[in-house]
Parts: sequence; structure tokens; C-alpha cells
Amino acid sequence: MAPPATFHRLFIANRGEVAVRIAIACDALGITPVFGVSEADADAAYLDGREMVRLGPGRAALSYLDPVRVVQAARQSGCSALHPGWGFLAENPGFAALCESHGVTFVGPPAHVMHLMGKKTPAKQAMRAAGLQLIPGSDGVLADAEQARAIADEIGYPVLIKAESGGGGRGMRIARGPDEVAAAYADAQAEARAAFGDPRVYMERLIEGGRHVEIQVMADRYGQAVHLGERDCTVQRNHQKLIEESPSPVLGEEIRARTLAAAVEATQRIGYVGAGTMEFLLDAEGVLRFMEMNTRLQVEHCVSEMRSGVDLVREQLRVAAGHPLSLRQDEIELRGHAIECRINAEDPADGFRPAPGTITRWQSPDARDGQVRVDTHVSTGYRIPPHYDSLICKVIAGGPDRDAAADRMLRALGELVCEGVPTTVPMHQAILASDDFRHHRYDTRTIPGWPLRA
Repeated sequence: MAPPATFHRLFIANRGEVAVRIAIACDALGITPVFGVSEADADAAYLDGREMVRLGPGRAALSYLDPVRVVQAARQSGCSALHPGWGFLAENPGFAALCESHGVTFVGPPAHVMHLMGKKTPAKQAMRAAGLQLIPGSDGVLADAEQARAIADEIGYPVLIKAESGGGGRGMRIARGPDEVAAAYADAQAEARAAFGDPRVYMERLIEGGRHVEIQVMADRYGQAVHLGERDCTVQRNHQKLIEESPSPVLGEEIRARTLAAAVEATQRIGYVGAGTMEFLLDAEGVLRFMEMNTRLQVEHCVSEMRSGVDLVREQLRVAAGHPLSLRQDEIELRGHAIECRINAEDPADGFRPAPGTITRWQSPDARDGQVRVDTHVSTGYRIPPHYDSLICKVIAGGPDRDAAADRMLRALGELVCEGVPTTVPMHQAILASDDFRHHRYDTRTIPGWPLRA
């Protein structure tokens, strides 16, 4: 179904592989994408022949993350809609409201829903009402360090003190005993204030050795919602995911079915619209516990797309334009297994040191009849700026089962050529080839097959 006449130009408020991915979906729907770019990106090859608006200097804080400048650029370029990608602006309710107040359709959930889910304690209350199990912790924001100590004594140590408006691993501190609570509380508050402008914190019991599982949901403005299965994102370092896969290799069918159904119900209960991700921890007792909801697509949405055949960005654009979901739950068939590796311009043997520089030779692996996919914005001669995240591509591989998908990924990584800068490819190859990965003997604290700890 073609988008309404008022939705022919879309402003892309992001960069790199995110911007390229959104533009591909725009092209499929006949929507003209307009790229917002910083001066550091303006000469990138992926922008050749595309409409773009310069947002400002290379430093991200003065360009891609300036809400007023971004909305002004969208309006000045004649765009009636804006896609924030899957970065910070995508979860900013103030930015969503700013778009709407200027007559620009925000591709994402309503601002009030983003606000609800962005505040962790009311989000948990909504999820509990839908039947999801939660991690034991405080019922709301902590009043002071004394209350934090009392709750920690009650739920048991270790505990994790977390920013109410947090994300990305910031504003988090661990207390392993009563004598550590006051300092952890003060440090978490300070980091939360600096990172998010909100010093409020709450508490959860720390689940060590757990598995990180998330559920992809999609909803329209007519109350319809579906899931596209779950993803396992346990292989990570410092709360940053390295490898993602779907389905999770450790979930039983009963807990999978029950939690997927509850996730859809929760999505409908809160009036969600668009793509969203519910994040869980699987504890040592086999209980899948809700942590938070990210009100956007995740970087790893591609593994859900490969298993389902659903283009989630295209579905986002259709829903934002006022169309109902194109598929019912019983029409979504999840096939086989899919794995994604995030390839960064970093040196994993040197503490994951970022490596900006020029790619002197680039070659993507063979697509193998659609079972290998590469999402990227780089090419031979691309200059990696020092200002941004070091992600240069995502490689996604599918297969009839987990071992087949891992083997196909190893072949794809062996074919990928990126000369001129170090990358994390050797680390990914070591992980995928390891017995610990193949037999899923790892948790969020370890990187299977690699000597560095997360």
C-alpha cells in the first residue's frame, strides 16, 4: 500500500549504516529520503546522489543530537516525517513532541508512551500488570542511601543501583555488601545527573551469570500488536552487545510462548505504536525477568528480519503513515536460526581501542542466496571519523539451525575484506568457533572463546 500523499519525503536524523538502512526502506516505498549530515560525513560515498542538509560541525553533540536544529532541517527540506534511527533521539520523548508540534510525523511511538517507558519504575509497573515477571528491587525511585540500604538488606546482595532515565550501561553501580551501598548510590546518582540530567536512581537485585534475552514487538495505532520472536544478546562487553541471535538457544518452548504472548499484551496495554524491544534477563532458576523496554528498533533487529522475512523499517514507515500492520500474528512464520556480528573499527587485542582512519580496501562477503546480509555505509576509501561510534558494518547469517548459521557466519567473516584499520573480525571468528559458544557455556560476564572479560 502506498503511503498517503502527505508522506512523500522523510528526513533521516541519523548517520552511517542506520541512515543507509532507512533509505533502503524509503526507496522500496517510493518515499524520498533526505539525509541530515554533519560536516564530518558530508563527503561520504553513501550520500552520493542523495539529498542532504548539513546540520553542523563533526562533533555529534552539535549536529545529530541537536533536536531543534534537526527539526528545523526537516521542515526546511520539505519533509513531513522524520525517522530518528536507533540512537539517542529515538528514545527522547521531548524530541518526539517537538516534531509533532512542528507538524513533522515522528516515526516512533507517541511521546507519552516513550515517557512512560523511559522512566524505569512506571514501565515495570505496566509490565507487571501484563503478567511479566520482574527482577526483585525497589518499587520506585530511591529516596536516599538509607532507603537503598534497607531494600538491599531485604532483597539480598549483590544489588545494582541504576539510573531512572538511564541506558547504555551508564548510571549503574554494584553494591556487594551493606558497606558498599552508600558509595554506589552516590556514584550512580552523580553519573545519572551528568549523563541524563536526572539524578534519580532505583535498585534491582543483581543477577550474575544470566542470559540477556529481548523480544521484538510491532504495533499500529489501531490496537493491533505482534511479536517477531526473541533474540539472545548474551555475548557482550561492558553492556555493549557483540553477537546477537534468534531464537535464544536456552529458552524452553513453554517459557518462550508464555513470555511472547505477555509481551504482546503489554504492548497493547500501554498503547504502543511502532517498533519496540522488551529486554529480559534469564536467571539461574530459569525465570525470564523483565528489565526495560526500548522504544525504538535495536541495532540487532536484522536477525528478526532474517527469520521472519518482515522488513521492520518498512513496517515502521507504514505504521507512522497511518496504515495498519501488514501482518497478523498467525501470518508471521519464524524460520531457522539467524546470527548477527557487529563489526567495529576497534582493536580487540588492545582493549578495544577505537581505530579511526581510512579503509584502503573493502569487500563484502557473498550473499549466498539471501542467507548472508551486510548492513554498512562504508566502502573502499571511506574515512572513519573519530567523533562517532566505531561500528562499520553488521553481518547477518542464517541457516536451518544454530550450527549451520554459525558456520555460514564464519565463512562470511572469512570473505569480508577491510584493510587500513583494525577490526573486531578476529574476535568474532574466535567466539563463533569456540566450543563454549557452540554449547552455550557463557553468560553476560564472559566472552566465549576470547580471553577478555566483559
